[in-house]
Amino acid sequence: MMKLDIALTAIDTANAADPNQEDGKPAALLYGQRMSEELERLYPEATDPLKIAARGQHIERWITPRQSYPEGKAGYHAWRRDQARHHADRVGEIMAGAGYSPEEIEAAAKMLRKEGLKRDADVQALENVICFVFLKWYFAPFAAKHEDSKVLDIVQKTARKMSEEGRARVLAEFDLPKQLAEAFRD
Repeated sequence: MMKLDIALTAIDTANAADPNQEDGKPAALLYGQRMSEELERLYPEATDPLKIAARGQHIERWITPRQSYPEGKAGYHAWRRDQARHHADRVGEIMAGAGYSPEEIEAAAKMLRKEGLKRDADVQALENVICFVFLKWYFAPFAAKHEDSKVLDIVQKTARKMSEEGRARVLAEFDLPKQLAEAFRD
């Protein structure tokens, strides 16, 4: 078995323990598979560290629930930061066990911690994939539960994280209402 297969299988095994279910599967497992599918579609020449970072983007996310942090923006940001560190550390352990070099492990960790967004091509590629997965699979359920102003705010934040090419591709692939589509034109 190739080391990429070993790493992806280990991530899937970890995520199969997610008690949260979506479409009859552990939610983190399904999310990781969706990330890999979108990465392959959007960036077919992705490096192993990028492929592993995409699959491990939410590895064991359920271990530290959002509710375990204070309400509000500061609590949310602390939770997200701690999640990113956990994902990077956990994926790093898996990559080391599969035989990846320290440089490859650090490259994936940097992507998972989102260090270099808008400056590092692989970090940006991962963020673009995250945004596509959100729009394709999670946006409609999110929008159904929130007021239009909150939906617009999230769409604007999503668009700001994406590259120019990623935003153009969103406009080409998704039929968004005019007000939401405007966020991707800036």
